[in-house]
Amino acid sequence: MATVTFRDETATGKPLAEFELPALPERISARELVRLRVREEVARHNAAPSARFTGLVRPSETEVALNGYRTGAGRRIDWERQAEIAERAFQHNGFVLLVGDRQIEDLSEVIDLTTDPVVSFIKLVPLVGG
Repeated sequence: MATVTFRDETATGKPLAEFELPALPERISARELVRLRVREEVARHNAAPSARFTGLVRPSETEVALNGYRTGAGRRIDWERQAEIAERAFQHNGFVLLVGDRQIEDLSEVIDLTTDPVVSFIKLVPLVGG
């Protein structure tokens, strides 16, 4: 079993937030890794609901707010729906996934977490006009 550090970073590599998940399989697909990350952040939000959700992708029917998304007080978020949104975001270059120093380009790629226990997510912001 492996302990993985999930880290959000800026495009320049500055860490924004991170958390660890223990007892993950030593080998896992990128898709499952993204889904595990989303499930954990949604579970944390639902356990202590607030009006702001700071996750990988924007929940449906929410407003963009500084450093997160406004969800409405006490609103629970469906992790499976969020995971589907995250998978689509990855496929449409909404974020970059790095494992160690290597960029993952396909969600079906199998990752060895014993050699690369740090997984970085870099959210990409579309440029105005293109």
